[in-house]
Amino acid sequence: MTSVAVLISGRGTNMETIVKNCKLGKLPANVAFVGSSKKDAEGLVKAKNLGIPTIVLPYDEGKDTAEEKLLEELKKNQVEWVVLAGFMKILSPKVVRSYMNRIVNIHPSLLPSFPGVNAIKQAFEYGVKVTGVTVHLVDEKVDHGPILAQMPVRISPYDTIETLEKKVHRIEHYLYSEVLKELFTRELNKTRRGI
Repeated sequence: MTSVAVLISGRGTNMETIVKNCKLGKLPANVAFVGSSKKDAEGLVKAKNLGIPTIVLPYDEGKDTAEEKLLEELKKNQVEWVVLAGFMKILSPKVVRSYMNRIVNIHPSLLPSFPGVNAIKQAFEYGVKVTGVTVHLVDEKVDHGPILAQMPVRISPYDTIETLEKKVHRIEHYLYSEVLKELFTRELNKTRRGI
């Protein structure tokens, strides 16, 4: 089984889906812990209710301190993949290089369009007819790196920001697990073949 850590900052709906899919055997992975940049993130409660260990990364003490804690926990738990699920902090080059091509992110737009925060709102206000979801490997730039998968979401004239958010989140929950399943299965196959 692949050992993963899921990092969150808020509600943790993507994390919840990933953890449940691991427990159901749909994802060949074990979630070692859920880490949050905020101590009051709703997702921490969800993770605890699902029986997953949680840690709060002490960003209030500075980015360096928080990332030292993160790297320490990743090493201690022998984590192979870091999964960002609504993690609203930018990882330093040090962290990215430590897990190069092993940090995955999901973004609620068709990158490179609408990077950064409030991507759904940006797309809605800009008036595009199609937005979507991107899953990509993380590099040292923001919302950048090799794209693993994208899925479009049509914006109808009847959509509100709330209905569009629901549509995007539904696609996120589906697409992220599909991409992770492919990544982790490939990893397991390599291990079995001794590559």
